[in-house]
Amino acid sequence: MFEILIASKYSKDVSDKISKIFVDGFYQWLLYFSKDKKKLMNAFSHMFNTNIFYVALSDGQLCGIAACSDGKAKSVHLEKRKLQKHLGLVKGTIAYVILKREFEEKQYPFPIEPDTGFIEFVATSPEYRGQGVASEIITNIFKETPHTNYVLEVADTNYNAVNLYTKLGFKEFKRVAEKHSKRSGINYLVYMRYIK
Repeated sequence: MFEILIASKYSKDVSDKISKIFVDGFYQWLLYFSKDKKKLMNAFSHMFNTNIFYVALSDGQLCGIAACSDGKAKSVHLEKRKLQKHLGLVKGTIAYVILKREFEEKQYPFPIEPDTGFIEFVATSPEYRGQGVASEIITNIFKETPHTNYVLEVADTNYNAVNLYTKLGFKEFKRVAEKHSKRSGINYLVYMRYIK
């Protein structure tokens, strides 16, 4: 139903298109840095490793994204100056510090088994939600990557995502209480694993 590609094989402006879906998908966590979606899209379009991101296409239109990292090559790389340019000196610096720790220096609260794939940044364009885009991307990742097990992190309050991952065969194996649950609207970060 959807064509799935490694992002680098799609087009030269793929990072801008990934950024739009990223901002739409994670807006509730990004709006602290700016409520202006266009500003957020410009701020984050530099960071995606297009050799690790997969994109879903429908009639040539990019409609979903997901990354699969081996834990060594990072799926994103933040540049402080680019964040500051689009978000301002203060918000750009704060975004760099917080998101670098969260995205690039993340420490998982469990031992990492060899041959693990990390599924990250799963998001679908609003007009394609509920049509199986994320399922197709993840199923394709299982086929196209050599890992024997896959892990992902999801907010406990993201019921649609938890249900989707469960249907795809992921099983919860750890939950960690969120420190700032009132502000974030998340009670727990749920870690799920899929074994081929």
